Amino acid sequence: MNHTRMHRAIGDLSRSHKRLLMVAADLVALPLALWSGYALRLAEWWPASYLEPYWWMFLVVPVVGVFVFARLGLYRAVVRFMGPQALWAVVKGAVLLALMMWAAAYFFQWQGFPRSVPVNFALVTLVYVGGTRLLVRSYYHWLNRHFAEKEPVAIYGAGGAGAQLALALSSGREFVVTAFLDDSPSLWGSTIKGVKVMEPDAIAGLVERHGLKRVLLAMPNATKAERKQALDKLTDLPVHVQTVPSMPEIVSGEASLDQLREVELEDLLGRDPVPPDEALVDASIRGKVVMVTGAGGSIGSEMCRQVMRGAPRALVLYEISEYGLYAIDQELEALKRDMGADFPIYPLLGNVCDRERMEATLRRYEVDTLYHAAAYKHVPIVEHNVLEGVRNNVRGTRVVAESAARLGVERCVLISTDKAVRPTNVMGATKRMAELVLQDLAARHGGEGEHRTIFSMVRFGNVLGSSGSVIPLFRRQIEQGGPLTVTHPEITRYFMTIPEAALLVIQAGSMAKGGDVFVLDMGDPVKIVDLARRMIRLTGLEVRDDDSPGGDIEITFTGLRPGEKLYEELLIGENVVGTSHPKIMRAREAVLPTETLRELLQALHDAEHQMDSHQACETLKLGVDGFTHGSGLCDLLGRESQNAEAAPVVRLETRGQAR
Repeated sequence: MNHTRMHRAIGDLSRSHKRLLMVAADLVALPLALWSGYALRLAEWWPASYLEPYWWMFLVVPVVGVFVFARLGLYRAVVRFMGPQALWAVVKGAVLLALMMWAAAYFFQWQGFPRSVPVNFALVTLVYVGGTRLLVRSYYHWLNRHFAEKEPVAIYGAGGAGAQLALALSSGREFVVTAFLDDSPSLWGSTIKGVKVMEPDAIAGLVERHGLKRVLLAMPNATKAERKQALDKLTDLPVHVQTVPSMPEIVSGEASLDQLREVELEDLLGRDPVPPDEALVDASIRGKVVMVTGAGGSIGSEMCRQVMRGAPRALVLYEISEYGLYAIDQELEALKRDMGADFPIYPLLGNVCDRERMEATLRRYEVDTLYHAAAYKHVPIVEHNVLEGVRNNVRGTRVVAESAARLGVERCVLISTDKAVRPTNVMGATKRMAELVLQDLAARHGGEGEHRTIFSMVRFGNVLGSSGSVIPLFRRQIEQGGPLTVTHPEITRYFMTIPEAALLVIQAGSMAKGGDVFVLDMGDPVKIVDLARRMIRLTGLEVRDDDSPGGDIEITFTGLRPGEKLYEELLIGENVVGTSHPKIMRAREAVLPTETLRELLQALHDAEHQMDSHQACETLKLGVDGFTHGSGLCDLLGRESQNAEAAPVVRLETRGQAR
């Protein structure tokens, strides 16, 4: 029988059959141990004069020994996973048998029985019973590594997590660890679990020598920058890179070490979040009644999670989608139980355009801090639904902000977007108009007073994992075999994780004095086509292009969508100052005179009432600095109601002053 057949035969045995084999082995090992005890004591292979009077012990000792070992749980231990607990059972069993043997010789006055035989017997039993198990375990793992039909993998990270991962994988039937990789030169050449630790540059040789197709990143404590450095060394190799969960997930029980997952985009970006300023978080959250509009959305739901951790007095969820509200309410209630918190959560259905509902909510729950995240934000969708975009993003924001001012809400924070800067799409233009509404309210209600509302806006770019994010789309396309669709070869975007963005929004809102436009430091922009290439390579596949016509997945360019920019901006002008937080800047940008803004809002209301999307676009062009509607979609749509009369055009005489 060759080694491969032996491995299969061992693996196919049932658990009861394996236990019977262990019992049979011990029934042979214990008499041998007793004979060895005599032989070592008397220095003879067969001391007949000492053995013959007590021949019956060779029958009694194995039976009693098996019974003792069974009571100690030795036969419940799985040999291939046998650790210190099982070895300790062997030690206790051997010592107990030796004591029983010595006590019997003493009380029954066995003549000619050497008193040192029990000691020798115990020591030899440790070797025969415990040692044979260790040999079987080593042989099993050797078979696993060399003859099992497993996929060879390398583990990047030779620390505690890497060692535990290797141990977990050794018990399965999927992977066999062929090497450890680590950035620390002090570990190179050492072995862990019988596997050599090598420098990361050796990965290319492993790919060629072992047909390595998968690398597992076991660095749960590493920073984002360290993980990115490791990934950079693997990107150009034909290997599928997966990671283990982070240490907080492992410690909290949310995930286990052997639950492999795909590389997250934040690992590719290498961006480490700055620890929050607890004083800024407490200023807006702790002991306050906090309300989040759009609470069921990707940004709003994360705002709710961060607010929960800040110990508010109450949390009000305001959402138009029944299912979205249900989902976030269930999640937050579970989170509250885990936290042991006792503040109430109020899930409310409502439209931000409904002034009566909004004011009744703010009054009923005495809201202190209001985060306005409700918005239509998908650029192509809003391009095809201009009036709904205007209604929700402009009128809805106006209703929320004016209601907050009227009812004395302490802080009202608008979550804005980088697309509000010199927008080329309706969504960005409506968000800039929403900013102008808050800036105007701050200017008109800017005096000091007991019931003064502090208005502010926080502007940032794309967040990872939000609805419509490019990352889930690329993953689905890779699973389907491609192609990956990118709108333009030169398109770039800023990226930030949702938790980081939400936490920075809370801190920025606490810094506000009134009418502030805050801009979050989004790091360096990322070229989307480069991101697509890296995602393909990190799944162990090759990009199909002119240089590699035999590649696995192609990247196709579909053209810019209506209203889409090649490059996003965060500032309209260069007038920006820093704040006490390294990731938050304060922009000083132009505002519109109150009368002019009022005329524009009336014109938008009239266009909305008359179902005239073309006029709505023209009004946005007049009010929003730099708005160029290059797609011409409004011109193609014309009037959504052919019988409607055009809304009056507002002529702007001044653009206002920076604040």
